[in-house]
Amino acid sequence: MTKLIVDSVSKVYKKKTALYPCSLQASKGTCVVLCGGNGAGKSTLLKMIAGILFPTSGTTSINGIEMNTNRKTYLDQIGFMPDDFYAQEMMTVEEFLHFYGSLRKVGKNRISMVMEQIGLIEKKRELIKSLSKGMRQRLLFGQSILANPAVLLLDEPTNGLDPYWVNQFVEILNELKKSGTIIVFSTHMMDVAAEISDVILFMKHGNIIHTITNKNNIEETTMKLMKLHRL
Repeated sequence: MTKLIVDSVSKVYKKKTALYPCSLQASKGTCVVLCGGNGAGKSTLLKMIAGILFPTSGTTSINGIEMNTNRKTYLDQIGFMPDDFYAQEMMTVEEFLHFYGSLRKVGKNRISMVMEQIGLIEKKRELIKSLSKGMRQRLLFGQSILANPAVLLLDEPTNGLDPYWVNQFVEILNELKKSGTIIVFSTHMMDVAAEISDVILFMKHGNIIHTITNKNNIEETTMKLMKLHRL
């Protein structure tokens, strides 16, 4: 069974601590959501799990494979969506996904399937520079799921999405959960966190200060998150 273990990872920049030792575990088909205000440490934690940042201390592993000791095998199991879009804007939607598909040995059929899933099949020949914020978000999400990763990491994936695509996003993530994908993502949308999570980690000033085990009561979980945001 696929298992993600994050063991006491921290991040210190010179004399500034961005993340105090944090731990989490997630098994096949579960979703962990990171909540909290700006600067809480959510992006730092996600980037360390994704192997973009190296932790000052602690380890991350997938099925016992540690990022520090077997980086390539570890990263082959991850799909990552950053919170900012960095891409050559003169590429088309199709070229963008084919580029990332080539890196992960993904075939044309899978790329077409993903374009359909994210609602960009009719935009496949449009340049990235002409896409709206929401379309860019969907494109970023598409590249993160191309290779059917065992662990999917998403940083503020609902930013810029309209209500229809927020609902579609939730549906896609629920299907991925059913297929066994481990999902870890950050969001400011408390109702989305309450709807899809198994566990919510509320962060503040680089610490996980509260853990909520979601019991599928969306209203109750949303209220808990609202109270934590007011602290």
